[in-house]
Amino acid sequence: MIDKTITNPQAPGRVARRDGRGTLGAAPIFVLVEPQMGENIGACARAMLNFGLSGLRLVNPRDGWPNERAGAMAAGATIVIDQAQVFDATADAIADCQYVVATTARPREALLPVLTPNEAANALKKRISNGEKCAVLFGGERSGLATKDVVHADAIVSIPVNPAFASLNLGQAALLIAYEWAIADGREAVAVAAPDLMPATKEDFERFFGHLIEELDRAGYFYPEDRRLNRQHKLKAAFQRAGLTEKEVSALRGVIKALVMGAKNK
Repeated sequence: MIDKTITNPQAPGRVARRDGRGTLGAAPIFVLVEPQMGENIGACARAMLNFGLSGLRLVNPRDGWPNERAGAMAAGATIVIDQAQVFDATADAIADCQYVVATTARPREALLPVLTPNEAANALKKRISNGEKCAVLFGGERSGLATKDVVHADAIVSIPVNPAFASLNLGQAALLIAYEWAIADGREAVAVAAPDLMPATKEDFERFFGHLIEELDRAGYFYPEDRRLNRQHKLKAAFQRAGLTEKEVSALRGVIKALVMGAKNK
């Protein structure tokens, strides 16, 4: 076995981040049994870290370990790749676990409880909250988990795929289970505004609106004068309801300038 684990001695069962942003909470270990392509291992690692998991174990990876292609595909999830452990047998990879579930498209082959991804995630959450170490088994790309691997599990996870096309990519399966784990773990969605969608500041908005009023004044829009305030209020309310972004305010000011220049050139 090759051991690359970096654990946090202050929080058993948790893994220390290398970027200093605290620790990842206790979570299931993902065990990839005989994975073939480094790219798929990297995709699993990326999916795991997306949803707060970092414990990755590999059983007889075809192309050996470490694998440069896995690192490249992980796209920044180096904490998962760097502390991955490699084992010779599935039994060794889960020897320290109390509860194991296996993902397979052939649930009837084993006389084990069959769980949906949601049910499995909730079962894992309950046990991990009680201090148990848990794992999820994933099979290789070509044929999935063999019966000799499934027999080590306590339950089967059956993903409701199209029976006519039931084979999931390894990274996709990992992403789905990791997502269900995040939901069971109580993680809430966090909306992150893209730079292009940042709302305009009040200062920028007022400059835009002042610019608009100035040019409308010159064009005689507010005639008769007694309707000025009412029209200004309606215009301002309309633009405020739009929730303009910084770029939209800038673009609208450009529109005003273009219209003014066009009128002067006629």
